[in-house]
Amino acid sequence: MPPVRNLPPGYTVIHPNRGKAVCKATKLIVVLILLASVGLMLIVTIGGWSKLQGLKPVNFAWCAIYVIIAFYVSRWTRGLLPIAAALAILLLILSVIAGTGVSGTSWFDRSHAGFAHANSLFGGRGLTPDVLGTVTLIIAPVQVLLIFFAMRGFAQGWNVEVEVPIDEAKRRGAAAAPPTAPAAA
Repeated sequence: MPPVRNLPPGYTVIHPNRGKAVCKATKLIVVLILLASVGLMLIVTIGGWSKLQGLKPVNFAWCAIYVIIAFYVSRWTRGLLPIAAALAILLLILSVIAGTGVSGTSWFDRSHAGFAHANSLFGGRGLTPDVLGTVTLIIAPVQVLLIFFAMRGFAQGWNVEVEVPIDEAKRRGAAAAPPTAPAAA
C-alpha cells in the first residue's frame, strides 16, 4: 500500500463489506470464540496448576496471543484470522491428546487411586480431575468453531476498499471524512 493515497477531490475510501450484517456477525463470533478459548485455557491452567507438565508459560502466552488477536479482529484486522486458525489447529490437537490420554495419562485417569489431587495456582485445592478433563475436551469443539469462523471471515474480504464520491459514502452510511492533504516535504 502506498504511504500516500492520491484521491480525486470529492472522493473518499469506504469498506463496503464491513457494513454487511454477516461480516459483523462473523467478526463478533470470532472475537467471542477467542475469548471463550482464553477462559477455558485459564480454567485448565489455574485449576490444574500443580499437575501441568512444564507448559505453564506457553499456556499464558497462548492466552495473551488470543486476546491480542481478538482485539485486532474486533478492529477489522483480517490478516490475523489465518494465524488464529493455525493456533486453533494446534490447540485442537493438544486438547484431544490431553483429554483422551492418547500419549499417556488423561485428566480422567487422575481420579483413580494413586494420583494426587491437583492444586490451583493460588495454592488451594484445584479442580477435580473430571472437571479438568471435561474442560480440556470442551476446548476441542471450540477450536473447530474458531477454525471455521476465522476462515469464513477471511473469505469475506473485510479489507476491500472502494473509492466513492463523498455523497455516495454518506448515502451508504459510511462516516466519510474528506481525505487529508499530503504533508509538504
